[in-house]
Amino acid sequence: MSDHHEGPDAAHRRPPGMTDATVEALGALSKALETTERARGHLYAFHQLTGGADFELDRAAGLMHEAGHPQWAERIRHEITGRNVIPGHWTFQIVEAYDATYYEPFKATEREARRELADGRDHLFEAELKEKRRTGGHPDHTARPDATPQD
Repeated sequence: MSDHHEGPDAAHRRPPGMTDATVEALGALSKALETTERARGHLYAFHQLTGGADFELDRAAGLMHEAGHPQWAERIRHEITGRNVIPGHWTFQIVEAYDATYYEPFKATEREARRELADGRDHLFEAELKEKRRTGGHPDHTARPDATPQD
């Protein structure tokens, strides 16, 4: 078995002197950022779904008018179409505020912590977890993409 392809690649090995506690702490910080990435995706879904609904209101108002309910068509156009979702904000403004106020500072902090504490290396916790959980020699449990099953 060649050590050249055994274990994580250099980018996923902890730097000399790095403690288990630091690996675990950076893993938790990374997991929190990944959760924030998912939340941000839901925020974009909210943005797109709300925008889609706003455009569908044009169709609804038109159909109300054609169905003989011009007062409802006008009410929809006047009261709902183009309305702020919270005072002073359309959804794009919420996304922009979230990015500037929370998401970008979070990403920067996580990146700076990795740079200072782990020489910029990412996913050290997961790489070590993979080593603990994989079966050596199994063709579908290779250490790295460039490894072969006999490694």
